[in-house]
Amino acid sequence: MSKITELVTDLARPVVEENGCSLWDVEYLKEAGSWYLRLYIDKEGGVSIDDCEAVSRAVDPLLDEADPIPDAYTFEVSSAGADRPLKKPEHFAAFLGAQVDVKFYQAWNGQKSCTGTLVGYDGGDVILDLDGAQVTLSKKDVAAVRLHLSF
Repeated sequence: MSKITELVTDLARPVVEENGCSLWDVEYLKEAGSWYLRLYIDKEGGVSIDDCEAVSRAVDPLLDEADPIPDAYTFEVSSAGADRPLKKPEHFAAFLGAQVDVKFYQAWNGQKSCTGTLVGYDGGDVILDLDGAQVTLSKKDVAAVRLHLSF
């Protein structure tokens, strides 16, 4: 899978950038028996449906030509979203100081999730400020990290 996402990333990034956006992430996964290739894009001021359409129309023929995926799949382009997942070191670096929601594989301190201020990222370990205390959460315990939405 990672080879496919790497190939698609290399193929799509220049086109996404030509359309005034940045490539946040590429996913290739199976859901409900069907394969999906998803590009998540970002842009200062937010991503519109027109941005998603323009990127989709520009990348789709390149995917057809390069044919990096032998199986049938559905191609989608989406905004990274306000509550975007943080997966890569550069994602964490971009949002130092932001509130994040962390989900755990198993209960940590009696809870399956927590919300804190992101203060660091070190080799997969997530460092949070939780109510004034700095806590390092091990990569092996963290299932997902997303930007926190507050209303």
